[in-house]
Amino acid sequence: MIARIALVGLAVSAAFLSGEAAAQRSGKEVVESTCASCHATGEKGAPKIGDKKAWSKRAAAGLSSLTQNALKGIRNMPAHGGNAGLSDLELARGVAYMVNESGGKWIEPKTAADLKGERSGAQVVKAQCAKCHQDGKGGAPKIGDREAWNKRLSKGIDQATRSAIAGHGGMPPRGDKADLTDGEVRAAILHMFNAKSPPAK
Repeated sequence: MIARIALVGLAVSAAFLSGEAAAQRSGKEVVESTCASCHATGEKGAPKIGDKKAWSKRAAAGLSSLTQNALKGIRNMPAHGGNAGLSDLELARGVAYMVNESGGKWIEPKTAADLKGERSGAQVVKAQCAKCHQDGKGGAPKIGDREAWNKRLSKGIDQATRSAIAGHGGMPPRGDKADLTDGEVRAAILHMFNAKSPPAK
């Protein structure tokens, strides 16, 4: 009986240490221990923490995309930011923290399941925005119509994103899809602006 209890205890301990429970470092802790070595100063071309312009472009890609870049490595940044001991969740928390310190309003993921929640601009547009923006319903700027989108973006992507989040004209807040994150709304706007032509029906 004692041997069985010991084995169960070891199994629970192993699961605790190897699973999400071990990934307890906050975004701030991850940044301070790993990311700040380059991102605090902008070394090697890394976007500097606090540089709203540099981070807003990256934040438009969404948490999943930015985390994948950090996991795989991009340009001068090695995979896992050079710290192979970071879990995917911890890395995502670090990314979210840097975005927030640079003007973003992201929620740090609590579990690995949260990492899958961020949809790309293309996915959001196909699932929701195209309902009006494909044909210009109610005066909505059509997907890929640069002239129409230039007017909407004349005050910058941040203003356009805030407008879409709050609702504008005939468009309800967040395009009538309340579960869209701020990053997803932004990514959808950029996708509709950059599209070469409206998607096929």
